[in-house]
Amino acid sequence: MTEARAKACPGPGESRFAQGFALLAECLLTGVWIAVAALGLVTYPAAFAAGARHLGRRLAHERGGWREFAADFRAAVRRGWLVGVAGWAALAVVWVDVRAVRDGLPGGAAVGAVGVLALIGAAVTGLRAAAAWHPGASWRALLAGAGRRTVLDPAGSFLLVGGLAVVVCSAWFSAPLAVAVLGAVAAAAVAVEERYRRR
Repeated sequence: MTEARAKACPGPGESRFAQGFALLAECLLTGVWIAVAALGLVTYPAAFAAGARHLGRRLAHERGGWREFAADFRAAVRRGWLVGVAGWAALAVVWVDVRAVRDGLPGGAAVGAVGVLALIGAAVTGLRAAAAWHPGASWRALLAGAGRRTVLDPAGSFLLVGGLAVVVCSAWFSAPLAVAVLGAVAAAAVAVEERYRRR
């Protein structure tokens, strides 16, 4: 088991191809873990936070597996479920906006467009907050900081919008494929946050 765990975390001496392939495999596995942890519907922010921490450990060549992921998830879900409820509430508001557009309500098109853009912004902010989460962090502070970074780093935010679009397209094409892609989106959020820190 220890030997297998060591192989899962390639050292800096391995080829870039081997490191990249191992990271891809880790992203796909993490996507499955995120999907399982998000089955509670309001637990998806905590699931992404735990997935991002797991991938961060992987990139730092630190050991970690399902147990560490589960411990991070338990710590993140304590207040993270409130973020999940807020996300579902925002989705419900946008759904009402879209219904208003379809019913031909005056000004509905503008309200619907603003609502959809706000929902996309909220999703990107949530991903960035999850990527920055660490045990003991306040979700409110994380979301406030992530909201600023979402606006101040449009290139990184656009990359995350692209990742979310890939998840939606994958789900439309094949639901199991979307499950695996969730890990790639978490990895993208980690990369975007790291890129912003190094600017």
